[in-house]
Amino acid sequence: MEKASVDFLLKMLSTPSPSGSESRLQRVWLDHVKKFAQVYTDHAGNAIGILNPEAPFKILLAGHSDEIGMIVNRIDEKGFVYFNQAGGINPYLLPGLKVEILGFKGTSIKGVIGFTRKLNSEGSGKPKCEDYFIDCGFSDSEELKKHIRVGDYILYRSDPEILNGNRIVCKGLDNKTGSFMVAEILKKLSRKKLKVGVFGASTTGEETNMRGAHCAGAMIKPNMAIAIDVTFNTDTPGEDSKRAEVLLDSGPALSIGSPINIKINELIEKAAKKMKMPYQLELTPARTSTDADKIMFSGDGVPVSLVSLPLRYMHSPVEMGSLHDMDQIIDLLVETIASLTGKEDLRPVLP
Repeated sequence: MEKASVDFLLKMLSTPSPSGSESRLQRVWLDHVKKFAQVYTDHAGNAIGILNPEAPFKILLAGHSDEIGMIVNRIDEKGFVYFNQAGGINPYLLPGLKVEILGFKGTSIKGVIGFTRKLNSEGSGKPKCEDYFIDCGFSDSEELKKHIRVGDYILYRSDPEILNGNRIVCKGLDNKTGSFMVAEILKKLSRKKLKVGVFGASTTGEETNMRGAHCAGAMIKPNMAIAIDVTFNTDTPGEDSKRAEVLLDSGPALSIGSPINIKINELIEKAAKKMKMPYQLELTPARTSTDADKIMFSGDGVPVSLVSLPLRYMHSPVEMGSLHDMDQIIDLLVETIASLTGKEDLRPVLP
């Protein structure tokens, strides 16, 4: 991966984007993408880059910009902060973590997630976010409330690092990497003569309500859509060996199942074979739990596919992905889209 692309990815990972407050990251994305594509935004907070917008056949690429987080629900008189989750937080990982609260005046307050000795020793039942509190080092609430209030977002403190030259570790790889790859695909496609219109969306709210995906699909009305997201790995100790294997550094994971349009998958697989690129298969029998699920039901119905980045330790402060896999997803979808004629018939059964 080129250094400029890595620098852009690291900047995205360092920019807060909790689900419901993605504007800061969307600003970074727009400032990058407007160098090679037309850009606009919508009322859902989506950031969208466009190539060849006048083409009658339109493809939507969607990678969501939001990351999981927490949200302040109470500050007690001693200055301890209580919170709810905003997305798929794993409460087992919370005790002792460093966090930052994105204060309503634009300043961040650092803290640690505390816990009682009783909870730590007894371990009774399944923990919930409500079992913990955040200690920001204040002795009472008066001074703290000058900086934060109910409704402020809370994020893990986790700086991006690259391990062994290829593996990137940070919070928010789910799915800032998808938003990043959409931008990189647009950049590479901007150098090609396209026969289709390409709408690349950095979407919002996937971790909570998928508002961005629905809005993008409804407004753009694409002829086809490809969601770019992450998927669980199977190559670390203790993972379920009965699942279809999804391994890091083994290429893109292509979904198969009821939500997925077979004809789009055939186009992607044809491109992979042409490039002699390995790819993996994952099963999504009923739903994908990604933006694809909302886009599929927008407008008159949109044929969708899903290409995923294998990811370790999803929804934790130390998610791990492969830069090599990202490069392959980018190149695969560039080849797929550049090969489109605009006359594709994506009906699985023809009359």
